[in-house]
Amino acid sequence: MTDDRRPIVPRQLDLKRDHALTVQWSDGRVSIYPIRYLRKMSPSADARALREEMARNPLTVLPSGGEAEVTAESAELVGNYALRIRFSDGHDTGIYSWEYLRQIDPNQPAADPDAAVKP
Repeated sequence: MTDDRRPIVPRQLDLKRDHALTVQWSDGRVSIYPIRYLRKMSPSADARALREEMARNPLTVLPSGGEAEVTAESAELVGNYALRIRFSDGHDTGIYSWEYLRQIDPNQPAADPDAAVKP
């Protein structure tokens, strides 16, 4: 990034543990990520591998407990570039960078519908 452009970062994070994460971005956008969606889109290696397998094979067997209601137990900042969320199913290995959260914003159309989301 050049010096005349500032990175887009969160100005405010609001986590409702049983509902959603709301992010108010420095460019004015407001993003709302349902907790279940965040868990599904975890950038962890195991979650990414499962998404890739499901894309290749729609009959992929999901891990047990995949349909259970999940909540966020806690969240912590990772440096000044990301957020780590601990989910009620014990998952906490995904680090959601600000860039990745912008890419997976469920309320914004993708710039390129054929582009794969990469953590």
